[in-house]
Formats: sequence, structure tokens, C-alpha cells
Amino acid sequence: MQKNKMKLLFGICCILSLGLITPIHAGETGHYKGVIRGIKAATLPPPGFYYVAYNVYYNSDTSMNQHGDEKNIGFDLNSVALSNRLVWITNQKILGADFGMNMVIPLVNTDIEIDAFNVQDEQSGIGDVFVESFLGWHEARYDATIAVGLYMPTGDYDVHEPASLGKDFWTAMLSLGGTYYFDSKKLWSLSILGRYETHSEKDSVDVKPGDDFGFEWGLANAVTPTIDMGVTGYAHWQVSDDSGSAATWDTDVHDQVFSIGPEVKIFIPSITSFVTVRFRKEFGAEDRAEGQMLTLSLAKRF
Repeated sequence: MQKNKMKLLFGICCILSLGLITPIHAGETGHYKGVIRGIKAATLPPPGFYYVAYNVYYNSDTSMNQHGDEKNIGFDLNSVALSNRLVWITNQKILGADFGMNMVIPLVNTDIEIDAFNVQDEQSGIGDVFVESFLGWHEARYDATIAVGLYMPTGDYDVHEPASLGKDFWTAMLSLGGTYYFDSKKLWSLSILGRYETHSEKDSVDVKPGDDFGFEWGLANAVTPTIDMGVTGYAHWQVSDDSGSAATWDTDVHDQVFSIGPEVKIFIPSITSFVTVRFRKEFGAEDRAEGQMLTLSLAKRF
């Protein structure tokens, strides 16, 4: 019976296979898109080995200029991906924290059209792989985490293909955040997880994207011992200029975007798994696409 439940849950994830790819933009954007964490985003699970399937569907028919006004260019973007995350939380303690590591292997598809420039492109395959190590603390009224990760340019890239699977550069990312519990029973929580990205030059062209900063947040209530409900979102800013002789855009223009929406997180004790459903609507975008996304994720402990 448990095996049948597992097959059903994994089947749902694969069928929906909802995903995330970087929207086309005037300049460059970073690797991390701030859409896969929400409720208790800065809380690590107990020691063990986990598989997490992040399925995100992103859609946008709006491209914004540097002033936050819509560009009339006939823009349409649909992206689909299944990001496979392998997580190992060890029994080793460092400075009182659990030590762990993870790897994310994304399977992606993106379809983009821009009528004004006669652009139509669709690509599918493996995107840029991410590896990370982290520390996680657990106290009576708060959790905290710090992590260092690296995106590798493993996805195919072609400067003439807007829907390229990879970004053609390396990214180092530092993450730091915490979850605070408002009551001793941990029924109400507020989580904030910040990310700072710094990028290398592209491998094939002389372009170096500017650094990025963003954070994910979630305010939640444990309505039952196995169900959390709340509102989550993210905020993102480019914080330094793009550079390089191949940059054909205004390199001192920085992109930004925000989002907000509801989330439900359900724990299924019989199969030691979490299922999370999240919807977010973007707003306040500048120099990039503005759309909406639906996320379905499954986390299974082995």
C-alpha cells in the first residue's frame, strides 16, 4: 500500500512536471530564482538522506523595462522543469550545528516567443547543476542555517538561442537565514532566507553578470500536527553592474522583482514525506519578465 502511495505521489510530480527557467531580459540575471522555498525556508530537516522533487511552472506574457513599464514586444514565456535535489544531513556536529550537503540536477524545458524581434525558441534537457554544503542549528524558539554553494555551467548554451538550458557562467552563492517561532508549541513561524550570488564571466562571450541579492520569506501556521498553511514570497535585486565587451545593453541598469502568494505544506507520516503546493504572483519587476508560478514539491526521507 505504501509503495502504491509513493508511486502515485511521484507520478503526480512527473505528470505536472512544472518548472522554472530564467526569463529573457535586457541584460543578465543570476542563477537562483527564489521560488522553491517558503514555509520554514531556513529550517533544515533532521539527519538523514532525502530526495526532493521541485516542480515549478512559470508563465509570463509581460516584459518590463528598467522603469517598470511594460514593453509592447509580443512577449510570451512558458517554462517547465523538474529539479531533482539529493540531500544528506549527517550526524556530524560543527559549532553545535548539523552538517549537510546537497546536489540539484534540473531537467528543464522553456518555450519563448518575442514577436517584435521574430524570436521563437524552445529547448529541453539538463540545466546547470548546483552543489552546496551547509550548517543548521535547532533551538527552542528558532532555527538557523548558513550555506555555501556553486552553480556549474553544465547546461547547453548558445548565444543565438534565447531558450538555452544553461547560463554559461559559474555562480558562487552564500545563503544565511533563520526561522523564528512565536510560541513554545511552534504553531506560528516566520522564516527569512537570504541569498547572495557572485558570477564568473561567461565561457563563450565576454560578459560578466552583476552580483545579485535576494531573500525568500514565509509566515505560517501549523493548523494541524501535519499541515502548515501560510503566505510566502521572495524579493530580488541586482546589486552591481554587468560588464564585458560583448554586453550590448546598458550595463548599469539593474533588474529587480518581487512575489507573494499562498502555500500549503502537508506531512504524510506513513511514507515520511512532505508535499508542498505554492502559488506566487510577481510584481514590481524592472528590466525582466513579470509573471506567475505554481510549485508542487515532494520531499521523501529514506
